Amino acid sequence: MSDFGGIPFLEIDPVAFSIFGFFDVRWYALAYLAGFLGGWGYGIWLSGRFAKAVPDWRPHRQDIEDMLPWLVGGVILGGRLGYVLFYNPAYYLAHPLHVFHLWEGGMSFHGGMAGVIAVLFFYARRQGVSLLCLSDLVACAAPIGLFFGRIANFINGELFGRVTTAPWGVIFPYGGPFPRHPSQIYEAIGEGLLLFVLLYVLARVAGYWKKPGLLSGVFLAGYGLARFCVEWVREPDPQLGLFAEYLTMGQILSLPMILGGVFLIHYASGRGEVLKNGSAEN
Repeated sequence: MSDFGGIPFLEIDPVAFSIFGFFDVRWYALAYLAGFLGGWGYGIWLSGRFAKAVPDWRPHRQDIEDMLPWLVGGVILGGRLGYVLFYNPAYYLAHPLHVFHLWEGGMSFHGGMAGVIAVLFFYARRQGVSLLCLSDLVACAAPIGLFFGRIANFINGELFGRVTTAPWGVIFPYGGPFPRHPSQIYEAIGEGLLLFVLLYVLARVAGYWKKPGLLSGVFLAGYGLARFCVEWVREPDPQLGLFAEYLTMGQILSLPMILGGVFLIHYASGRGEVLKNGSAEN
């Protein structure tokens, strides 16, 4: 413990294990893998439950399996481009080849979400599946990846919070001698665990999956609110700081999510219930 109190950070090697002694597998990569595999399995399970109520329900298992590689690409490509454009454009303008240096870190959730939305639009249009039914299923599974991703951020000792006097403040290796909010854990709980449980209850218990778009709206608004609140205690990006001495980039990017989520909830609540093939009665 430092002279300023706080909980010493239990340093964990960011490399989980090595293959053949030279190929390093990092916890962050395993978090992505766990998120995609967990979302894939959960999505198939949910879709199977929905199909019991609506025999012609889509998206079905084959849709999920066909779409998964595209979703992986959308998350990675969108997340990287989002970070480049939103968080560090000056650096990458001066070093354009570093855009491809993914091993150096730098991913944006909001960019990754944009990539996923693009994939959903493309797949729904090409395969004749309801976009809102498709997005609802992905929304229910997304918190799994968010949970593991934030845990990996904590293990890496990155994206930590601001200085705090709270007894649970953690002294991160790259955060100086002062205890800081473990904002990664806050986000893992809010954006991951709590949002997952909320969407599960709404989908399986309340049956809101029958109103296409409602679960997507809850995800957008829920994530946006959770992220907006945690940003008050999360250390701003040093290259950006605060906008108008008040808001972080994460908060600015979360505001459209909250508004879009509220709109979707209102829109879906006024529509009829799903009938078949992901269609809804107006």
